[in-house]
Amino acid sequence: MFDRRKVKRTFHRHADAYDRFASVQQRVVRRLMDLLEAHVGVEPRTALDIGCGTGALSGALKGRYPQALCCGLDLAFNMVRQASAKSGKDCLFVNGDAEQIPFRGSSFDLVISASTLQWLDSLDGCLEECRRVVKKDGLIAMAFFGGTTLWELQESYREALSRRASGDDPRIERLHRFIGVEAVRRALDRLGAGQALVASDIEMDFHPDVWGLLTSIKGIGAGTASRAGAGGLGWRGILNDMSEIYRRRFLADGMIPATYEVIYLIIKPA
Repeated sequence: MFDRRKVKRTFHRHADAYDRFASVQQRVVRRLMDLLEAHVGVEPRTALDIGCGTGALSGALKGRYPQALCCGLDLAFNMVRQASAKSGKDCLFVNGDAEQIPFRGSSFDLVISASTLQWLDSLDGCLEECRRVVKKDGLIAMAFFGGTTLWELQESYREALSRRASGDDPRIERLHRFIGVEAVRRALDRLGAGQALVASDIEMDFHPDVWGLLTSIKGIGAGTASRAGAGGLGWRGILNDMSEIYRRRFLADGMIPATYEVIYLIIKPA
């Protein structure tokens, strides 16, 4: 389970630095826009960007569909502020929750989201909300990080923790559990979503060391959002062990890799 207040607080705090560290997220925006072009029919007149962050996707939407009314929604107020400052009057940005979207039903021709759904407690709840606010002949297009994301980091962390702690150490819960493709398909079955396309792709990122990777993750506000406790006895040693394991197992040509599985979801509601 996520601490929603912590998610809100960490992304709020790191909004100013987000664009400097969000290289993978920026590539996801471009890929999602290409995928959208292949599936959108009539040019949307209204669009909602869920988890808009600093406004990269909203800006891309406005560039592609200049006549559309584009709205961005984000839980973190500073993200909304950053997005609004970048876009001027081109888009409307609202501080709000993806699981309780503050718009009436059937408001949008297009509901879109990039790199957000992995931070939600309930994928089902968000999808229900998206279906509620999208028009019957509209489109839902989403991209979010899935099952094998950061698997190198997760394996290294588990091995490091096992060296210094018992198997029931609560710090194991600091690992983020990314939802897999099959779980997404089951959520769509429960939703009864109509026509749906689910696909996944891999994005790779590279860093000189583990500390660079952790700095990048923290820099966008994506530190652990679980309710498990942090730190504790031997915490620095665990991190040092994790760094050593990661380098020993994965270092190549002076860089360590970080894998991001991106799940792409296109829904045409029934």
